[in-house]
Amino acid sequence: MTVRTGVPVTDDAPAPRAERIGRGLMVFAAIATLVAFVDGVMKTPGMPDDRLMSEGWRTFAYLVFAGLLALLAAEPRRHRGVWELVLLQKIAVTVFAFMISHVPEALTTGLIDLALVVTVGVAYVLCRGWYAWRPAAPEPAGHRRPVPAAG
Repeated sequence: MTVRTGVPVTDDAPAPRAERIGRGLMVFAAIATLVAFVDGVMKTPGMPDDRLMSEGWRTFAYLVFAGLLALLAAEPRRHRGVWELVLLQKIAVTVFAFMISHVPEALTTGLIDLALVVTVGVAYVLCRGWYAWRPAAPEPAGHRRPVPAAG
C-alpha cells in the first residue's frame, strides 16, 4: 500500500563517502575547539584582572561551540539553523579580526576562524546541511528517528 503525504520523496541524500568526510571534518573541528577550550582554561588563571572576564567568557564559548560542532557531526540534517548560526558567527569573527588586524592576537584569531569557516562550509556542502530545513529531511540508514509507540 502506498501512502501519499504531499511531500515529494527524492533519493538525493549525500553520497556515503561525502557524508563520512563531512562528518569527519566536523569531528575534527569539535576536537580542535575542545583543545582551544583546554588551552583557555590553562591560560585564564594567569590573566590580568582587566581581561579575566572576557577571557573566561571566550573560554566557555569554546565549550559551547565544541558541543554545537559535535551535534552537527552526529546528526547533520536534524538541527535547523545551527549550521547557519555557526557559519555566521565564525564569518563575523573572521571579518572583525581582519578589520582590527593591528591588535595583538587578532590576525591569529582571524586565520583560525577562517580555517573553521572553510572547514564548516565544506562539511555543510558535503553533508547537505541545508536539508535540515526540509519538512522530511532524509537521514542515512541507521540514523532514523525513533517512531513513538501507538498508545
